[in-house]
Amino acid sequence: MSNLLRLPCYGKDGSLHVVVEAPRGASIKFKYEPALDVFTVSRALPIGLTYPFDWGFIPQTLASDGDPLDALAIHDGITHPGVLLPCRPLGVVELEQDGEEGGRERNDRIIAMPTWHDRMGELEKATDLPARLREEIEHFFLDATFFTPKNAKILRWRGTKRAAALIGKAAQQFAASRH
Repeated sequence: MSNLLRLPCYGKDGSLHVVVEAPRGASIKFKYEPALDVFTVSRALPIGLTYPFDWGFIPQTLASDGDPLDALAIHDGITHPGVLLPCRPLGVVELEQDGEEGGRERNDRIIAMPTWHDRMGELEKATDLPARLREEIEHFFLDATFFTPKNAKILRWRGTKRAAALIGKAAQQFAASRH
């Protein structure tokens, strides 16, 4: 396996790359450790809570929390850690949490849909998702961190333009960190 953080952010066809860390149905949060080139167990989710969709990161990005940009890939299949999903960004959930160094920090999450997924219809943006599903995603993000000191708070949902801008900024941050 090569360092998954060094995969391109976008495919030749323009699709956004999302590397799966924790697949749909996982009750454990996995984290990619590039120094070891393996996935490790980060922590267990609260009892009864599982990932509703594939959870992962966008390679060659660096978010404000110091990790690659987080992404939730909405589809009804189950993959495995390390699988690369070609996706379309639908939007972003803006989230704030307590930082490890004190103070509040942003930890926004890209909401994406695999390009090959046809069962969910013609979704163009996050607001095309049913309101109930958006609310459940928000609760998942909050419940998944309930027993951590993060004290997460959902700020708002934003559209595809904001998602593209966030991805672009995180890609620039990654490139700048390599120089």
